[in-house]
Amino acid sequence: MLGTLKRYRLAIISLVIGLFLGGAGSKFSPDLSLVSYVYDILSLQYVDKDLDSEAMVHGAIRGILASLDDPYTRFMEPKNYSEMKIRLSGEFSGIGIQIGMRDDRLTVISPIFDTPAYHAGLKSGDKILSINDESTKGLGLNEAVTKIRGPIGKAVVLSILSVNESDPRDVTIVRDTIIIKSIEKRAIFDDHIGYLRYSTFENKHGSEELELAIRELQSDGADRLILDLRDNGGGLLDGAVELTSFFVPTGDVVHTVDRNDDRQSLQVSGEAFYTDPLVVLVNQGSASSSEIVAGALKDHDRAVIIGDQSFGKASVQNVLPLRDGSAVLYTIAKYLTPNGNNIHEVGISPNIRVKLATEDIKLYYDPETYSYDTDAQLQAAIQYMRAQ
Repeated sequence: MLGTLKRYRLAIISLVIGLFLGGAGSKFSPDLSLVSYVYDILSLQYVDKDLDSEAMVHGAIRGILASLDDPYTRFMEPKNYSEMKIRLSGEFSGIGIQIGMRDDRLTVISPIFDTPAYHAGLKSGDKILSINDESTKGLGLNEAVTKIRGPIGKAVVLSILSVNESDPRDVTIVRDTIIIKSIEKRAIFDDHIGYLRYSTFENKHGSEELELAIRELQSDGADRLILDLRDNGGGLLDGAVELTSFFVPTGDVVHTVDRNDDRQSLQVSGEAFYTDPLVVLVNQGSASSSEIVAGALKDHDRAVIIGDQSFGKASVQNVLPLRDGSAVLYTIAKYLTPNGNNIHEVGISPNIRVKLATEDIKLYYDPETYSYDTDAQLQAAIQYMRAQ
């Protein structure tokens, strides 16, 4: 970690679950022996002797999680949990896409820049109706990720319904190695307006990349910064706190509220190394950690937020590793912006709203036609900076 990263204080949230078996069961002590009883009976009497005991146990866990009706609480098989850890290291195989649930449908949060999904033209808000002709209706996030991923060089076919379109289309995408870099684009406009596109919080070294990039822009004469968080689907919570600490010297970054309505505050203290004018760009693909950063900078009046309404994912997940190599990813808290705003399924409202027309969205996501000059949201940010 570079020397100028300030120290910050994180609230540590722990969840201890006690399970009590036996008896008639109640609200606080369910009779989990019923699950074991059903498993034993099926093992002894089911018509097919060759039962997959691991699949049965994993299925029981999935059933428990499904009853919570939370798309972000999910079971991860050993392979998927292993892949998640690899992804957080900065490299994985797949098509390069971040997905979530919106209106009970599998939805693209954002494609990762310069990946097969990006070059195939997938964009934020696209509904994924099927994967290799299998409907995604009722499919959980984890199962969807498993089906979309696969061997490098093999194709997956997604049925995509885009925003403002009535007919779905099939998109064939060939899987490849996905290398995660946080800094996706770097530019200077008018010789003094710096621009950085920060594409993901899934990279553990993203904050180091950002600090280095900002210092390079400053050495090239930039005295103001446009930080682009559009289509940044989030990632590590501590990465969001670190990034905020670059711009906010002291104060709350985000509040977490647990099941008992106990509030914990994640704070920064010290000196912000970047104090010049700041604009943050967001859109409907900005989610989770991106919204934490945008919300904190907005509430502290540290940045002007320009663009479109963000995605609206304001839940905090914890990972529970299980002894067979699988894991449960479960929600332990919701988060609020420093001013106490709950933006879940609402999103961050920009200070200056610039909504792209459908044809402009297509240009924005097409690497062959994209241009800084035709990016209306970026141009709005540049115009704002020129007036400062």
